[in-house]
Amino acid sequence: GKKLGYTFNNRNLHNVSLGQGQEVVAEQALDLAAKEGHWVILQNIHLVAKWLSSLEKKLEHHGEGSHQDFRVFISAEPAPSPDSHIIPQGILENSIKITNEATTGMHANLHKALDNFNQDALEMCTRENEFKSILFALCYFHAVVAERRKFGPQGWNRPYPFNTGDLTISVNVLYNYLEASSKVPYDDLRYLFGEIMYGGHITDDWDRRLCKTYLEEFIKPEMLEGELLLAPGFPLPGNMDYNGYHQQYIDDALPPESPYLYGLHPNAEIGFLTQTSEKLFRIMLEMQPRDTSMGEGGVVTREETVKALLEEMLEKLMDEFNIAELMAKVEERTPYVVVAFQECERMNVLTSEIKRSLKELDLGLKGELTMTSDMENLQNALFLATVPESWIKRAYPSTASLGTWFADLLARIKELEAWTGDFSLPSAVWLAGFFNPQSFLTAIMQSTARKNEWPLDKMTLQCDVTKKNREDFASPPREGAYVHGLFMEGARWDAQTGIITDARLKELTPAMPVIFIKAIPADKQDTRSVYPCPVYKTHQRGPTYVWTFNLKTRENPSKWVLAGVALLLQI
Repeated sequence: GKKLGYTFNNRNLHNVSLGQGQEVVAEQALDLAAKEGHWVILQNIHLVAKWLSSLEKKLEHHGEGSHQDFRVFISAEPAPSPDSHIIPQGILENSIKITNEATTGMHANLHKALDNFNQDALEMCTRENEFKSILFALCYFHAVVAERRKFGPQGWNRPYPFNTGDLTISVNVLYNYLEASSKVPYDDLRYLFGEIMYGGHITDDWDRRLCKTYLEEFIKPEMLEGELLLAPGFPLPGNMDYNGYHQQYIDDALPPESPYLYGLHPNAEIGFLTQTSEKLFRIMLEMQPRDTSMGEGGVVTREETVKALLEEMLEKLMDEFNIAELMAKVEERTPYVVVAFQECERMNVLTSEIKRSLKELDLGLKGELTMTSDMENLQNALFLATVPESWIKRAYPSTASLGTWFADLLARIKELEAWTGDFSLPSAVWLAGFFNPQSFLTAIMQSTARKNEWPLDKMTLQCDVTKKNREDFASPPREGAYVHGLFMEGARWDAQTGIITDARLKELTPAMPVIFIKAIPADKQDTRSVYPCPVYKTHQRGPTYVWTFNLKTRENPSKWVLAGVALLLQI
């Protein structure tokens, strides 16, 4: 609300936190301040988007004839994307702009986390040794979860607004529990930190597993025995004073910045930097002139480039699947056949939209139709080699450029044509070729359940990674299916030993051998020495989740959790 009578540098200060109907208060404060020469602070203007045009007019009105000491300070959260920028251009052009960049790197973030406390805070608990150890581990945990965001989906499936309040409240909880308990309640503390304080932000189950695993590794009885490593080469410090933690330990003992400090493989940084570079080049491409010269004499116009591309696409696209004709060929609608029909129907929807939109644009370029906004958007997408929006809505998740995406589409159609030729299951199924891979994996369970008369809700999938490639299989298995076309991110599969192992440097997504998937009763599943590995459609992860495959490991599964290991259907 409005605070009058405060002085700041001998000036009256009006501080208005916007939201919850404070716009009128803000306007009154501006009018008074402009007349009397006061200062006004408007906080959180991103919360009042509809009022910003009125604010712009108000500031323009007071720009002339107001008191010479009149000043306005405005604060706002950064927009999540360029499309979300809402501050009017007039305000931005007439302002001195200051940004507060978040600290980067583990060294700066760990110092920043520890800066929330002081020597008195370290000494406030009667169980000083336990309190200091867990407090430092919490600071490291806070720095890790905050900075891990820079690695994109391999860091967190979704970005979360972890803040210093999470850390300070967790330390208050730690103090209360240590004062009230005769033993350190590790399980209770991990639950409170991981499920409530920090976990309250988390919406993705795999991210929740990651948060829980960090706390299990950082906060456990071994931490009081001097045997706990927060990162390779960085053990938990002993009992020190406040300056000792800052200067002697963090500055001297923390290894140089690397993905190892977060439990990740160095490839994670390569992938992150590559994606950042691709985004930069994409923006630069979009800023290029619309016409491109070709050779010394001629100029290939934007329209000619697009026309040549759409003609090539229309020529390569096959006819749509005749669903009625395919149904007539089928004697029994098995679960696999149902999946094939569903895929053909969705492919028809996509290819018919591609043909319709391309033919419409062709007529527009010839001048036979008036160019609409949809046609212009399609033209821009084709010129910039991006997948048009209307196609994305009817397609499957993909991060590929237009050329790669269209080649992948033709491969999917070819795979469907081969399968619907006689509806016999392929010797090795391309799992990434489905709009809905879950439907095929569910069909494996349905087929086995019908054959053995098992209850479907008591079944699960067992995944055995073979040592063979797709070409080595001539026929499908009696039960289940062989699937190919998967890639591992964060680690690699050792075909000789049949376990997950560390990735090789610069091999970001090594291909997996063919995987044999079969359905078994859930109570027969062996969960010993396995890593429950999430399968995603693309490296965007998050909403592209497909299934969980249990993969064999000799290492503790927590290592692969922290490394962000996952299987991808597309790279």
